[in-house]
Amino acid sequence: MPCRSRFVESHAIFREDVVLKLHILGIAGTFMGGVAALARELGHDVEGSDQAIYPPMSTQLETLGIALRQGYEPGNLSPDCDEIVVGNALSRGNAAVEHVLDAGLRYTSGAEWLRENVLPGRDTLAVAGTHGKTTTTTILAYLLQAAGREPGFLIGGVAEDFGVSARIGGGTEFVVEADEYDTAFFDKRSKFVHYRPLVAILNNLEYDHADIFPDVAAIQRQFHHLVRTVPARGRLIVNGADTRLAEVLAMGCWTPVERFGFDAGFEWSARLLRDDGSAFAVVHRGQELGRVEWPMLGNHNVLNGLAALAACHAVGLEIASLLPSLAAFRSVKRRLEVLGESDGVTVYDDFAHHPTAIATTLAGLRAKVGKARIVVAMEPRSNSMRLGAHADALAPSLDGADAVVFLHRPELAWDAGKVVAALRGDGRTAPDVETLVALLRDIAGAGDHVVFMSNGGFDGAPRRFLAALRESQ
Repeated sequence: MPCRSRFVESHAIFREDVVLKLHILGIAGTFMGGVAALARELGHDVEGSDQAIYPPMSTQLETLGIALRQGYEPGNLSPDCDEIVVGNALSRGNAAVEHVLDAGLRYTSGAEWLRENVLPGRDTLAVAGTHGKTTTTTILAYLLQAAGREPGFLIGGVAEDFGVSARIGGGTEFVVEADEYDTAFFDKRSKFVHYRPLVAILNNLEYDHADIFPDVAAIQRQFHHLVRTVPARGRLIVNGADTRLAEVLAMGCWTPVERFGFDAGFEWSARLLRDDGSAFAVVHRGQELGRVEWPMLGNHNVLNGLAALAACHAVGLEIASLLPSLAAFRSVKRRLEVLGESDGVTVYDDFAHHPTAIATTLAGLRAKVGKARIVVAMEPRSNSMRLGAHADALAPSLDGADAVVFLHRPELAWDAGKVVAALRGDGRTAPDVETLVALLRDIAGAGDHVVFMSNGGFDGAPRRFLAALRESQ
């Protein structure tokens, strides 16, 4: 039985006489995997199934002793389960979903399960935005931990500094990555409307999730639903340079707002000390509080860090004393994560899958490596990518790369060849990962930096490429 945190003890959430058996549908997703970890820590018996199960989430779940089953066959659900927690990747027509409905089984969504079982009695700090949610959530949890607050958290990735994506925590604060994606097949609201935070970070707002949102205005409406849930005693930490977020606030706002960005006129501003974003000064209402030197790269990460610091201030922390702790911050797996180096080639695994995130990630790497060649291997895997919603913006977002290889699977609904033709550098396509790895092996040479970009498993391509390099030595 897992150890109880002080929070669990004091709020009587954990009761040894109430242990449920849960089956989590879509358990290998970053959010649902975190829900599974929290349920296991609360002492519940947890199992789950998914169509694709791969590291790092599969590793975390197996370490926790959670039984994982491949596929959504009804037989994968144990008949003695008390409740089914349904991920938003599953729709009507899915065999497991139809079984749950026909059998009259008790079911809920991951976001609702979190709100009912973990968040009561907590001060919830929610991190929302099209980009940077995972990194900002991790920085915020890390800073609260450095201040001795022992926060709980649910992060959309495995945090290097914690070794897990979620934990109950022993303190008052709970930090949650607040996704605007829909909740479940039976609840089409954004997940974040369930969290009712005391402090909400709004990092940015762009068009994404083309499978559920017809336009930016639909996303803005959901963000405003989130704004409506933040109490007047709370705080909204908002990217001051984002005009779409300003439009969200113009719909109505009842909570104090603090803006962050590079503009010295904002309540929170950053002054770059190095072009690659690895050092910056933190300024609050015109007063410099101190300087940050850390291993992170890129202006986007400077903004992520600044937002997290502002949120820490909102819950009463003294910021100047926290800044030195960021020197040891190790971020999240698959955020420009260096997998290794072989034959003079450095290999990275990165989660970027939206044109803006791709561009800012490459800009940060370019500032670090200078004139060295950057080679990108891209899997257009997100729903928006597969539908072609970002096709026109892809080539410009890859201007920072010297060469690009697209994984152009047969089922891709748009012609990647048009994107390749518009690239500034060398561009190629590959129909499968085996061909892609072979192409990269021909392209990459000593001194190059090869970045794999996908929001999925990429069929293990990054590690397969690194292994191929090592075998050729």
